[in-house]
Order: sequence, then structure tokens, then C-alpha cells
Amino acid sequence: MTRNILVQPTLATIDAAGHQNMFQLVQLRWLAVAGQLATILLTQAVFQIRLPMVAMLGVLAGLVLLNAASLALLRTKGPITNGALFGALLLDVAALSAQLYLSGGATNPFVSLFLLQVVLGSVLLDRWSSWMLVLATSVAFALMTVFYRPIVLPPTIDRGLFALHVQGMFVCFALVAVLLVLFVSRINTNLRTQDIRLGAIRRQAVEEEHIVRIGLLASGAAHELGTPLSSLSVILGDWRHIDAIAHDPDLLRDVEDMQSEIQRCKAIVTSILMSSGDPRGEEAAATTVRALFNRIVADWSGARDFKSIRFDDRFGEDVPIASDVVLQQAVFNLLDNAAEVSPGGIEITLTRGDDMLVLTVQDEGPGFPSEQLVNLGKPYNSSKRELGRGLGLYLVGNVARKLGGTLAARNIDGAGAEVVVSLPLLAIQLGGAHVDDR
Repeated sequence: MTRNILVQPTLATIDAAGHQNMFQLVQLRWLAVAGQLATILLTQAVFQIRLPMVAMLGVLAGLVLLNAASLALLRTKGPITNGALFGALLLDVAALSAQLYLSGGATNPFVSLFLLQVVLGSVLLDRWSSWMLVLATSVAFALMTVFYRPIVLPPTIDRGLFALHVQGMFVCFALVAVLLVLFVSRINTNLRTQDIRLGAIRRQAVEEEHIVRIGLLASGAAHELGTPLSSLSVILGDWRHIDAIAHDPDLLRDVEDMQSEIQRCKAIVTSILMSSGDPRGEEAAATTVRALFNRIVADWSGARDFKSIRFDDRFGEDVPIASDVVLQQAVFNLLDNAAEVSPGGIEITLTRGDDMLVLTVQDEGPGFPSEQLVNLGKPYNSSKRELGRGLGLYLVGNVARKLGGTLAARNIDGAGAEVVVSLPLLAIQLGGAHVDDR
């Protein structure tokens, strides 16, 4: 079975829960318009109770216009604030008050619909605005006991007003119960989704703080290593001029090998300082996608003497990009992980999907444990228990996320594992720059 786990890019700044909650209010308002229209027509046609049709239909028209304005606000993709939701609920309370005033005031059994607005406000709004909505509905209810247009029953109805009131209370109770279960459950789902997103943001902040600590540690170590490496380089340079070494090919070759390894260590130290923003670091050079990844694969395989590597370039038309040392180090980490579990060989595929650069690394190892796949992208997530393990894919995932890309991993039946890094070309593209194809 193949399983994919994605490390998503940075979360969107738009409050999706606010949009969903406003959309739920729009749906509720459509039901209110339909229910009120049906009730008005039923009262007028069946019970022959005369109502101010023009005024009540005018209130319904106002609700329709409010819904149109709410939908227009949703289409703007801007954040739905607490004030917007509070204003929408206040207008709903005003519309309900107008309908109740025109149809019996507090004697109308549907006066209990004020409670629906209060419950929705307690779920959707901040504390202060929830209490303001309680105050508004209480004042409206109190006014309905004094100021209202009474309902006049026709002679054809021999039952009293109280009997009709009880029947209306039953209909109102059933309606409120259904709407509360339907919409409050949806709104709670939206709020839970919002809590999950906030939790993800908090976890991301913790991870980024961890990365900063790792960077500070690496940068400090690089500074500390710079001096002894330079001293060793000078000493080895002096050794080459000693007669005993200069006339011994074997010793001279050993000195040259040691100098080469020291130069490699100094290059690694320089890369660390560049990636940490040290002022001595050089700016990223201009290159192309194909030139960068050809160089990365060649440098990595040469430095580690790893010959069993296959690089399949299917990218297509080349694109100028910035040769970012952080991106290079992320790919190095990816290849290191693959080579460690698959010494028999790894395969690298470079492709392009729309405006995305897609790098796929496939190994012939045992695959990822299920727990490691579930926690992909978290620090110290490794099947090995040695100190410091599990940072490679963690750093790769964070680099991908910072560039607006994704990291995916899966196990392939009988063929090891596959890790896919997708990066938007816009994030690494270098428009109009001089290209260095070295």
C-alpha cells in the first residue's frame, strides 16, 4: 500500500472559519426568509388573518438585500471580523423585531426566535459583543410587550387566541431546535477547524525557534572551527617544504590529501556562515535549474565517493534561478538520508509540473516506518535512536515550506521509499540575471 504524507506550506492569512460562519448565517437567513414568507401566506390564506402584507414583505426584501451584501463581502476574500458578524446578527434581530411588531409583538409565539440569535451570538462572537446581543434582544422583547400591532382574529375562527398561541409555540420550538442542531453543529465544526489551524501555527513557531537554535549552534561552531582549520592549512603548507616530506612521494601525497580535506572543511564552514547570514558570506550566485542540480549531484557524489547514483533530468526548458546555499544543503541532506539506507544506489528525477520544480529521490532501502511517515517533517523523527538523528528531513521540510513548497514521502512496495520536494519556480527564479553555468 502506498501512503502519502504532506508537509503543507505556510497557512493562509484569511480567516477561513470566519468566512464559513458568515456563509452559515447567509444560509440561515435564506431559511428565515422562506419560513417567514410561508408563514405569512399561510396565515393570510388559510386562517384569514389580515396582516400588513406590504410592510412584512418589505422586511423580507430587506433580508434578501442583506444576504446579497453578505455574499458580496464573502467574495472580496477579505477577513470576516467579529464586527461584521455582530453587525449581521444585529440586523437579523432588527428584522425579526419588525416582523413581530407587525404581527402581535410579544403575543406572537415566534418571539422565542430571539433565543436563536442569542445562541448564535454566543458561539460566533467575542464575549463583549455576545452580551451586547443579549442586551439588544432583551430590549427588543421588552418593547414588543408595549409597542406592537395586535392580531385581530376573524369571526370564522371560534378558537381563542391562547389555543393558537400554544400551537404556534410548538411550531416555534421545533423550528428552533432543528436550526440549533443543524447550524450550531456546523459552526462548531468551523471553530474546531480554526483551532486546529491555530495549533498548527503554534507548532510551526516552536519548530522555527528550534531551527534558529540549530542555526546559532552551527554558526558558532563554524566560527570556532575557522581558526584551527586555517592554522592546520598553514602548518601543512610548511610541511610540504620540509626535505624529508618533499622528497618522499608517499608523504607528499598524504599532505596534499590532508590539505584537500581541510579545504573541504573550510568550504563547509563557509557554507554554514553563508546560510546563517554571516556578513562574510557571499550572495547567492545566478545560475539555472539544470546547472544547479547537475552541480549539486556532482558535488555530492564526488565528496562522498558515491558512484551508484542515477540522475534523470526531465525538467525541460531551463530557467534562471538563484543558487541558494540553503537549498543546496537541503538537497544534500535529502541525498544523505537516501544513501544511508540504500548503499546499492539511489535515483534522482528532476521534473517540472506547471510552475513547480519537482525533485524526486528514490532509494532501495527498507522504506519508512509508519510512525515516521505520520510524523514526517517533525524534528528528531527517525527510526535510529542515536543523538541528533531525524533532523535531515525536518530541515528539508522547513526549507520547502519557507519557499512555499511541499515535502511528500511514500513507501513503494518492494522498491524502497520515495521523497518528493516540490518548489514554486517563482520563489527561486532569478529574472533577468546573469547566468553562471559553472
